[in-house]
Amino acid sequence: MFRKLISTTDDFTLTILRLILGGVFFAHGAQKALGWFGGFGFSGTMGFFTQQMHIPAPLAFLAICAEFLGGIGLVLGFLGRVAAFGILCNMLVAVWMVHFKFGFFINWSGAKTGEGYEYHLLAIAVALALMVKGSGAFSIDRALSKS
Repeated sequence: MFRKLISTTDDFTLTILRLILGGVFFAHGAQKALGWFGGFGFSGTMGFFTQQMHIPAPLAFLAICAEFLGGIGLVLGFLGRVAAFGILCNMLVAVWMVHFKFGFFINWSGAKTGEGYEYHLLAIAVALALMVKGSGAFSIDRALSKS
């Protein structure tokens, strides 16, 4: 089972997808978990998720972990399928709970009260590709699956 989970090829395209998605979600996760890059940190994010968005605390915690630890996992290529699955779940919930009502497009002009879901669809597509094909070249998963 573990072997199937980490199995991947030396496909460099997957590496590019993995590093970009991992880098983006590490930054977003670091905002939520550590307060970096102008974020509110763990307690601020938990407060917002649980009090304002009414997300149960265990699910809010998992959302923060999926972004932060999933981002790290993707950058390193360690358990890439698991990391991609966590990010995919996060994005599906974000679209369903928040962004769908604002339409497809991101709010470039600032005319709407929220952001659309086009970014989320891209993240979902990349996460799906990584879940199907694995972490690719230059990943811990690849090193482990060779041995």
